[in-house]
Amino acid sequence: MSEKLPRQNNSEEIDLGQLFSAIGGLFQKLFNFIGSIFKGILSAIIYTIKPLVVHFKVVVVVLIISVTLGYIYEKTNDPVYYSEMLVKPYFESKYQLSNNINYFNALISSKNVKELSRIFEIDTLSAKELIGFDLEAGPESQNDLFIEYDEYIKSIDTSLVDELTYKDYIDKRDFMSGRVFAIKVKSNNISIFPSLQEGFRKTFENEFSKYQKRVRDTMAYIDRLSLTTELSRLDSIQKTYLAAIREESKNRNLVFGTGSMLPLQEEKRTTKEYELFIREQGIRHKLNELNRTIAEENTFFDILAPFDKLGKKDKSFGYSYRLLFPVIALVLFILWFLALKAFKYIKDYE
Repeated sequence: MSEKLPRQNNSEEIDLGQLFSAIGGLFQKLFNFIGSIFKGILSAIIYTIKPLVVHFKVVVVVLIISVTLGYIYEKTNDPVYYSEMLVKPYFESKYQLSNNINYFNALISSKNVKELSRIFEIDTLSAKELIGFDLEAGPESQNDLFIEYDEYIKSIDTSLVDELTYKDYIDKRDFMSGRVFAIKVKSNNISIFPSLQEGFRKTFENEFSKYQKRVRDTMAYIDRLSLTTELSRLDSIQKTYLAAIREESKNRNLVFGTGSMLPLQEEKRTTKEYELFIREQGIRHKLNELNRTIAEENTFFDILAPFDKLGKKDKSFGYSYRLLFPVIALVLFILWFLALKAFKYIKDYE
């Protein structure tokens, strides 16, 4: 038995050695594969920029010419101005706003200046100078997002509350879930922006939003009538209690043999009056909240920040032609070089 034990240990050592060797081989293949990926990416980058180095003099000439042409085009072309208006839509009018923004851009693309002039009540020359409209999410604070999340939680099934955290809600939140939106307009006319606000007013006051407002006002009227009726009933009950207390206080000296019961009756009466008082305060709070909501949301939208009287010059990359033209020239040069290489490879392929 003592002679068999060393052989068993040697076989176990050989098996472990082969296992570690196999694991090391797998890691080596993995590292080689990752290295080949990085090597391929580096080779592709070098191969792409190689024509810029090989034909350096030609590239410099092309860049000088493209910068010059871009500068000339930028100076001779009409400047582009932009302005933003922050709005807070009510009664689901934000969906019509999004749809109308796309409609306005379609009118600009088709050069339908007459329809633009009719919508915004401006002359056709001013409508012709419109370049585009864009709708973006407005600024939102963390407090606004918390309030929105709390209202959403209250509106869904309680069984789903634990499955949707605040982070999940923010990550999955849709663009149209916001309450404040920024309307951005671009034009060649620096002073056209304030005259566009009337056109957007028509956008918010659409048939669906008017229907939503009528429903809200009707429900508010019913809720207000119910709350005021309940208040009047509570007031009658309170008056009855006060009258009973005054009557008992007058007759207290005439009642005999009930001295031990009076404190208990007074305590019950006081407790009942306090409950009525708390209930009355709750109803008045609901009524105040209802009136405040009606007062705050009595229009179809609020303008938080109007269009500027004079627009700002758009200096973004898309309108900086002295930078845009050289980039386009370099891209076209690289594509032309790669096309020549591909053509030569296909021609020589056997």
